[in-house]
Amino acid sequence: MVALFPTVRSDPELYPYRSGLLFGFFNALVWQIAIGTPMVLFAERLGASSLQVGLAYSFVFLLTPLQVLATALLPRYGFKRLTMRGWAARSLFLVCPLGLALLAPEVGRPWMVNVLIGSVFFFCFFRTIGAAALTTWFFGFLPASIRGRYFGSDQMISGIAGVGTLVASALLFSWLPLYPALLIQYGIAFVGSGLSYAALGRLPDIARPERIGLRSVLRDAPRLVIAPSRFRQYLWLSAWYAVTVTSIPPFAAYYLKVGAGLEPGRIMLFEVLRYLGVIAGAGVMRRRIDGTGTKPFFLLALLLYAGVGVLWWLFLRGLLGGGGLLFALYFLLGLGSVCWHIANMNYLPKLVPAADRALHVTVYGAITACLGGCAPILWGLFLKATDAAGQPDIDAGVFGWFFVQVVLSVSVLSCFIARLPEDSKVSAEPLVIGNALLRPFRAVTYLVNLVDPRHPDRPVAPAAKPRQD
Repeated sequence: MVALFPTVRSDPELYPYRSGLLFGFFNALVWQIAIGTPMVLFAERLGASSLQVGLAYSFVFLLTPLQVLATALLPRYGFKRLTMRGWAARSLFLVCPLGLALLAPEVGRPWMVNVLIGSVFFFCFFRTIGAAALTTWFFGFLPASIRGRYFGSDQMISGIAGVGTLVASALLFSWLPLYPALLIQYGIAFVGSGLSYAALGRLPDIARPERIGLRSVLRDAPRLVIAPSRFRQYLWLSAWYAVTVTSIPPFAAYYLKVGAGLEPGRIMLFEVLRYLGVIAGAGVMRRRIDGTGTKPFFLLALLLYAGVGVLWWLFLRGLLGGGGLLFALYFLLGLGSVCWHIANMNYLPKLVPAADRALHVTVYGAITACLGGCAPILWGLFLKATDAAGQPDIDAGVFGWFFVQVVLSVSVLSCFIARLPEDSKVSAEPLVIGNALLRPFRAVTYLVNLVDPRHPDRPVAPAAKPRQD
């Protein structure tokens, strides 16, 4: 029998870092619930409007620029201490949803919705601080000879935990009333958060970086955004993509609950299909991206999103229906998201000068995540509606137009992506972001770090002048 976690016998080189893999496993139990579809369904049950759902879902993206400031704390606190403080503080804000689930109100009240949204905000706030050090810390203590094997194992273990959490959530929603099911799920998240914190505590620390000058960052970052370069071109195309697709998961779940009246357990099964699409797409791409390059997978991702938009529009118009269609829609959504994510992690390093990698990647992550996070808030405002009883609802007509703009947007974007230059002779080490493969919508938030993971003792250097086209 193959052990899920390395042992002294199965992998003696990886065994000393077993706690890192345990962290990835337990952490996956947390984010799937605290900032995933169960949170959306909880907010809807308490009476949240589409605007409030979009706001709660956006916090993890909107707070990403905070990681730039949090990185400046590394010379004072170090990698391990900063990460653990962030993870400890975020755990405290899982208590609020537990309390709300215990109250089990038949009709939610505005203050309950506000408490849930506030808890999500502070959960994401402290998660953002911890995430500023996480990736570089892991790179720093892992020997170069086992990094690939470690992160591969991390992806597999986190994937098992993530999909297992979704299946368990679906079963709980099917077997129990909503509030007891949510109480158990948030209990799992709270315990998982505590166990992930304990696992972090058993990992070795690394040397603190030298002083990080935020003044030079504030001076050099605008130049990367404004001055003509291949990096700037790709940055704004990626931001366009993020603005277009980030809103799909939360509002799809919200519509299926309030508009189509589906049971939460069934919605969670659709989420399982989305993550199975991610896993399937990753398995295919790993074997082919080196030979074909990144551009075909960028275009495939946009084609898949166009297909998702068309099928959703037909579903909303009543021209297509059935559970089989929704299973296919979610699978294609996962497939499209991972195609873009892996292609991005391979293409972006080719545009980034080796000496200025940390600043370029930080600017890219902060801008694309933050702008992508604005989209659910704006669409939540447009989608906001009430039913005949005065309860929050979603405007199905506007939701149909939402998918029309998705199709039009990715169609035009594909024309620009097709013209991106890619030299097959240029090779660069792909970016690695721990277990972020299973969460491609949020993976970009882990890019924000002013310390190069390859050289954790070196803070960001002044940016070189962008290359002119």
